[in-house]
Amino acid sequence: MKKFVNDPNDFVNEMIKGVYLANEDKLKWVPEYNILYRADLPKDKVAIMQGSGSGHEPAHIMCVGPGMLDAACPGNVFAAPPMDYVYECTKLIQSEKGVLHLINNYQGDRMSWDMAREMAEADGIKIGVVIIDDDVSVNNSTYTVGRRGVAGNFFVIKAVGAASAKGADLETLVALGEKVNSVTRSMGMALTSCTPPAKGTPIFEIAEDEIEIGIGIHGEPGRRRDKIKSASEIVDELFTAIYEDLPFAKGDRVAVMVNGMGGTPISELYLLYGLAAEKCEEKGLVIAKNYVGNYCTSLEMAGFSLTMVKLDGEIEELLSEPAEIPIRVF
Repeated sequence: MKKFVNDPNDFVNEMIKGVYLANEDKLKWVPEYNILYRADLPKDKVAIMQGSGSGHEPAHIMCVGPGMLDAACPGNVFAAPPMDYVYECTKLIQSEKGVLHLINNYQGDRMSWDMAREMAEADGIKIGVVIIDDDVSVNNSTYTVGRRGVAGNFFVIKAVGAASAKGADLETLVALGEKVNSVTRSMGMALTSCTPPAKGTPIFEIAEDEIEIGIGIHGEPGRRRDKIKSASEIVDELFTAIYEDLPFAKGDRVAVMVNGMGGTPISELYLLYGLAAEKCEEKGLVIAKNYVGNYCTSLEMAGFSLTMVKLDGEIEELLSEPAEIPIRVF
């Protein structure tokens, strides 16, 4: 294993510390529970939080800021946050308008967040829940009941974050999050495996001439193992699976995301986006918004996922609202 790491058991804590130290004017840190939250945390709106396993950065720990999450509390690499992390984070950021839990659909996450919600509600805190399950690759896996939550979670975060900033109540935000999730579809693939620091070896084995189609962000198996194909063939397969699942139709306005898994050069991501854009044009889809880069990764895995969102006026407007998170270009 070649990684920048001290004690693997301290990897996540030291990573979060680095995010905090780079943004001390904007974030506060509670190291005991892996919590990062807004230093300017408003108390006059619904608070929004998320936190799945680490190793998917910038999701979710680097998505805290105005117009996005109010707090995040991730677990260890590829592990759900413990119940007490979620509970303590909920108590910390609670407002009179309530707290919205955004949960990616994995069994460990569901259990931790469900228990934390019950404890918070027993304390009198009003909780709303949105389950994110945008992955069309497989219906069930070792980690999930139903579809997995992957890069599409960014569109839910952005929409509910913007609406919360505008004063939407908890019930409205739950309905909005469910609506965005219902029109969001994703599918990913991998060229290589990745190595969690605490494990020290690749999470799965894959030959030099093989790819995994439909893989999960924790290395879960996809639809099948196949031989390497051209970029066009790979994009065609992912696009078709997504396009037919909703389904999308000629004239739809869409948001398109090509998300890197952590080890794919940005040049290749833009090549893939170009191919996806051509497929949209062939089908008569209008790309209103596009996103290319690393959003929901799997450590250093080489691969990508494609996400498409069917837009209406409300969703498109909310995705265009300003937001600020720790990831900055300049």
